[in-house]
Amino acid sequence: MPPLLEARALTKKFPGVIALRDVAFALAPGEIHALCGENGAGKSTLIKLLSGIHPHGSYEGELRVEGRVAAFKNIRDAEAAGIAVITQEFALIDELSIAENIFLGRAPRKGVRIDWLEMNKRAGVLLADFGLSLAPETPVKHLGIGQKQLIEIVRAMDKKSRVLVLDEPTAALTEQEVDVLLEHLRRLRAQGTACIYISHKLDEVFAICDRITVLRDGASITTFATKDATVPLVIKHMVGREITDLFPRKPTIAVAGAEAALVVKGLAVAPSPSGPAFLHDISFELRPGEVLGFGGLMGAGRTELLMHLFGAWGHRLAGEVTLRGQPYPQPDPRTSIARGLVLASEDRRRYGLILHQEIGFNLSLSSLGQFTRFAGRVDTAAEHVRNQHFFDAMRIKAPDQRARAGGLSGGNQQKVVLGKALMTEPTVVMLDEPTRGIDVGAKLEVYELINRLTAEGKAVILVSSELPELMGMSDRIIMLHEGAVGGEFTRTEFTQERLLAAAMGHAASSAA
Repeated sequence: MPPLLEARALTKKFPGVIALRDVAFALAPGEIHALCGENGAGKSTLIKLLSGIHPHGSYEGELRVEGRVAAFKNIRDAEAAGIAVITQEFALIDELSIAENIFLGRAPRKGVRIDWLEMNKRAGVLLADFGLSLAPETPVKHLGIGQKQLIEIVRAMDKKSRVLVLDEPTAALTEQEVDVLLEHLRRLRAQGTACIYISHKLDEVFAICDRITVLRDGASITTFATKDATVPLVIKHMVGREITDLFPRKPTIAVAGAEAALVVKGLAVAPSPSGPAFLHDISFELRPGEVLGFGGLMGAGRTELLMHLFGAWGHRLAGEVTLRGQPYPQPDPRTSIARGLVLASEDRRRYGLILHQEIGFNLSLSSLGQFTRFAGRVDTAAEHVRNQHFFDAMRIKAPDQRARAGGLSGGNQQKVVLGKALMTEPTVVMLDEPTRGIDVGAKLEVYELINRLTAEGKAVILVSSELPELMGMSDRIIMLHEGAVGGEFTRTEFTQERLLAAAMGHAASSAA
């Protein structure tokens, strides 16, 4: 019996780059097959071939569906063959409702008119089946990132596709939402649906996948049964070397008498001047050379806290903030950067980058004042030199700084965001989910960067949804619960059980 989907000697070339090189891959009916590899390894290019984005004739080699050569000219051809793809970038229309997005292009009708009652009814059943208590009529623009991701998955699953390709489907999901998704995938597998599962979260790969194929530098390195593999083995094949320490954090030794870089006392913040408080009575100190981790469930207020401290969200109702020894009553982003506080947002594509612009343009965007000369003119030569320094220091994989930011892999986009932040020469660096959606090798580079920052005496706030990462890289951790501090912990007190209890409001602060 031939594979349901097969790639034979696939090679895809772009000007100056070979994105895929003789890639071989086979997917059996009812199999969940993982594709693992660093950012830039070729996973996204392979998906684009499978989904018809890169049409037949633009690559060498063969795609086969049930043994027959597939010549997809576009996405519609791939969908007609039963292949549905869920990418990292949302394909939802914010102004339409959840139901309209789910049934876009295939809405039930009464004659020539859309049957709105039937569409909302069907959408309600699908949402309930997926454990989502959302009204089908809700506009998508009112949903959070995690909820939008789940709507994408619901829409793809409802198409009854034979092959479901999921590209980082859990990057923005809570642990509970991840569990729901994995259970649905197991049910689909039992029904004979095959899945290609792409994730940098290897615990998920080992929990759900039957086989693993590793890509590196555009080539398929190996395929093995998950039961015969280990996490270190997969990582070794992904990066081409042994990695013995996933979290290379060296705990900070407090400097006696060192002035706090950031002090927050009794902070209360509302979304608007007339609204109720969303953040309540938050207090903490951050010292030079320290990594202070913030965790919590989705909606706990982690991102809102960082956005407010940066000056991009909320109205302060109460509390005091001191930045580098000076009061900071009502911040704004321009002043924050000028005073040495910078934020790398969790949503790099929305807030961190101008995707259609060059890497160099993005790197210096927050630092143009450094290169502005007489009459407001920018010294482009000095700007280019400074950009090149950070392009090299961040190890951005691109031909040069003239490459478009939107064409980079997720990991390299994140490096541009971090490079842009560091070019402002900050003393306090706030990182909101800095490793979301990037591979193990790129994560290690982010961790090494954090260590370099603290070694230079910079203070770092790290927000992460991954408890092992938070525990591995933080000197102290504060868990937020419903906009307030649920618990504070030193390294000797870190356990996943304690942190989760604090995130759910079942533990008081335990730090001395």
